[in-house]
Formats: sequence, C-alpha cells, structure tokens
Amino acid sequence: MSNSRSGGQLIVDALQIHGVDTIFGVPGESYLPVLDALHDSPIRFIINRQEGGAAFMADAYGKMTGKPGICFVTRGPGATNASIGVHTAYQDSTPMILFIGQVGNDFVEREAFQEIDYRRMFGQMAKWVAQIDRADRVPEYIARAFQVATSGRPGPVVLALPEDMLAQVADVADTRHYTPVQASASPQQLAQLRNMLAVAQRPVLLIGGSGWDQTACENIRDFASSNHLPLACAFRFQDLIDNAHPNYIGDVGIGINPKLAQRLKDADLVIAIGPRLGEMTTGGYTVLEAPIPQQKLIHIHSDALELGRVYQADLMINSGMKEIAEALADMEALDASHKWRDTVTRAKSELLAWQTEPAIFEQEKAPLNLWQVVQDIMQQTPADTILTNGAGNYATWAHRYFRYGGFRTQLAPTSGAMGYSVPSGVAAKIIDPERTVITFAGDGEYMMNGQELATAVQYKAGVVIIVFNNGMYGTIRMHQEREFPERVSGTELHNPDFAALARAYGASGETVLTTAEFAPALERALKHCRNHQLPALIELRYDGNLITPGASLETIRQQARASGK
Repeated sequence: MSNSRSGGQLIVDALQIHGVDTIFGVPGESYLPVLDALHDSPIRFIINRQEGGAAFMADAYGKMTGKPGICFVTRGPGATNASIGVHTAYQDSTPMILFIGQVGNDFVEREAFQEIDYRRMFGQMAKWVAQIDRADRVPEYIARAFQVATSGRPGPVVLALPEDMLAQVADVADTRHYTPVQASASPQQLAQLRNMLAVAQRPVLLIGGSGWDQTACENIRDFASSNHLPLACAFRFQDLIDNAHPNYIGDVGIGINPKLAQRLKDADLVIAIGPRLGEMTTGGYTVLEAPIPQQKLIHIHSDALELGRVYQADLMINSGMKEIAEALADMEALDASHKWRDTVTRAKSELLAWQTEPAIFEQEKAPLNLWQVVQDIMQQTPADTILTNGAGNYATWAHRYFRYGGFRTQLAPTSGAMGYSVPSGVAAKIIDPERTVITFAGDGEYMMNGQELATAVQYKAGVVIIVFNNGMYGTIRMHQEREFPERVSGTELHNPDFAALARAYGASGETVLTTAEFAPALERALKHCRNHQLPALIELRYDGNLITPGASLETIRQQARASGK
C-alpha cells in the first residue's frame, strides 16, 4: 500500500502490520498525532497512571506473549519515569519497544522544554536507540525495531518521535511483518554435547533466560526426561517447567536450597541453556567460578556476544531456545543415563524437604504463618495461575514455596526492580483475562506503583493483590542488621491502611492478621474477581521480625553481635 499519511498515522499503521494489539502508556502532547491515529485503530491503548507502571506492563506483555511489549510516553519526565522498565527489559531479555515523544527538529539541541538526547540516555540499557527524523522512514525504522527487539537475545528498543515529524505527510510503502532471526546449533556441536554428556557422572541441566515458548519448554522437558537429567531453573525463570515434574529439582538464585547449591558445585557437567549466568544465578559467581568453572560447562545462549563474556565454557553454542530445544528433543537418548538416574530422585526429595514448613513458625509462634498462606493459595487456585512479584524479601515466600504450573505462570524481574508487582499483575490479567492472577507485593514495593490499581479498575482486571506489610524495607533492614546490628536507619515505614486504600480505588480490600483469617479472605477475593471483574487486595499485617523462612531479624542481629560487629 502506498498513499499519503502523516507520521503519526504511519506509526499506527506500522504497528498494526507487525501484529500489535495492545499499547501501554501515559498520554502526552508530544505525540498527539499518534493518539489521534489510534482513535480509529483496533489497537487497545491501556492508559496508565505513571510511565514506570506502563513500561513494566509492556515488559510483562513481552514476557507473556514473546512479542514486543509496546509503550508510549511523553518526552523528558515521561521518558525518565519509563527508564526503569527499559532497564528491566534489558536485564530480563524481554522484547519491548518504547516510543517517546520528542522535541521538534526545529528546536533540537537547544535544551528546549523537556528535551533529552535519548541515544545518550538509553545507550547502555537498550539494544538500539534511534530517532525518526523523517516521516517517510517510519515504516523502515519500526520494522527494524521489531527485528532487533526479537532477534538473537531479545531486548528493548527505544524510538524517539520528534513532534514535527509526526505531523509531516509522506507517501511511502508499508513493510512486511517482522521475522525474528535466531542461530542454531551445528551437527558437530550437538554431537560434542552428546559426547560430553555420555562421559559425565553428575550432570545438571540449568535452564533460564527468554525466547522460550510452550513447545520449546515441552521439548526441553522431554530431553531431561529421556536422559534422566536433574533440571533446575535459573533465578526467576521457575515457570519453564511444571514444578511438579519429577525431574525439576529447584531454582538457582537468591535463597537457593544449600543442597542444590552443593549439587551444582559437585556436578562434573553443567548444561546451561538460556541463562546469562549472571550474579544472582551463580551466587555471586561462586556456584560456578569465573572465568573457568570447576565443572565442565556447556553454555547455550541466543547472543553470541554473551558466550565467553564471563565464563569460558568448554562448549559454547549460539542458538535460540526453540531451535536448541527441538534439536535436543530429537537427540537419541543416552544409554549411559542410568549412571545418574537415582540423582533425580534424591534431588527431588531434597527440594520437597526444602519446601516443608519452616521451623521458624514453631519457634516464633507467629500469629500469621506465611508458609501456610502460600499453601492456601495453591489449594484454592488452578495450576495455570500466574503469580507476579517485584523485589523484596517477601518474594522468598513465592520463590521457595509456590509450585509454578509451567510456562508463563511466573512474572518477576531478574533486574531486581521494585514496583514491578502490581503493574505486571494488572497487565497479565488484561492480556489473559480468563486466567487467575495473584500478585505478591511488599509494603514498600507496593507504594512504588500501587496507583496502577486504578488501571485495573478501569479495565476490569480482576487480579488478587496480596500486600506483605511488615512496616519496613525488609531486604535492606536484613542486611543492615547483619552489618550494623541495632542501628536502624532509613528502613522503617509508616504505611497507609492498604485495604481501605484499595476500596477507595473501587477494589475489594481486606486486612488479615492471623493464619485462620487468610483462607476465607482469599476465597472471598477470588469470588469478587470472578463475579465483578474487579481487583481485590488482601493486606497481611505481621511482625517484621519474621524476615526470612530461615532466620528472624533477632537471630540475624545476635549472629552479627557474636561476630564482633
């Protein structure tokens, strides 16, 4: 098609060609022609309450669908607010495209109102940053943006849109729908992998990263099953396999099961498929020593530049996840796999023991048992429930005890960004309204993007939000007590009545103080979401002394004193 259209119309037409059905954003006068073109478009524009929430929702969309999450924000403050979502998408390898209204070309480089050079600002946290200065190049730039965001290691792209360009009229042809490009393993590399596995005595399969789909997850599950391999998931990628599967042995990240950490250290072969092998997954580069691990290491990643960046693996394979998973599923199973068959059973037993009720609830006699809270959630919700969370110590209760039902049942930032929980939960319910969505949010973390509860009410997204209220920034307080016991500074919080605040937004809101109160409250919340298509919030108020499943703040304080701090 070739006809005269404004830059704003060309952008919306290009988004439709590339299959965009939903946009998240905060409106701005800097991109009014785009908003006008959206008026007659089938694309949904989800209006957010802050650009950070919009960018987090776009990240959640990218994680859930594998397609780039689209976010529109205005210049200056809008772009800086959205930068947290771009950083998260970069570290999490999530496909995303952020469009930013920009100062017109006639005012550029004058530090005009809200002007920023986005190529400099986002240069280190995006795969590609560009500015579209001419309307006739809109189709080209947007096609490239989708191509870059989805090919190789997925990630964010940033495009700035000068105001005068959006009003320009151009006669230009549209492009085709984008086609992601991924590398794949050679026959020689697959043969070498099989040979290394054949001589191994204590192999462990570690999967993570992005670029997976349902079929790829099933293929890698079949590879693990046919070769009797113990399978662990990298930090916050626990949903790449049904956690009930007999080969799943736990997650490798913050608060790792010590027996799983030791099993990885004792392994003679680690096959890492997908994860970057960053600080969180490697326990600060100790479970796998950098740059040359004690274990034999096969590292498979979609970005050739990631291979050898930190770890000099024995075998490095540049491949997309779908491609390597299909190749491994087709590989003839090893006769030698009987050597480690019993390992899977033992490792699974260690995981189940790690997930039993922690002794701290018997020792502290806490009125609210957070382990039981997770058990109640699993009992009342279906296996395909999506659980979202942000950053904070409260997330431990999800990571250690919740059993994820399989692909795309977990949304959590590997970047460790606070404020992710509520936007991701709302986005998940908007994207897939038939599924149950539960959001875990810390009290401090909730306040960073809790205003997106208004977005949930506006778009009838019936997500259940559970606020863990211990009156502090718990993770910081925990480390503070370890390093400077009894010298509390900057970590105490005075919080609102979260349940009353939720009701003010038009959601359901309840406060829970005891274990017995939670299950009935959850039942009411789930019913409210089903019947009214509106969100529900449950505030859990509990003693902040219960900081982790393994230790109270008092225990941490005593240990710090005993060490002479």
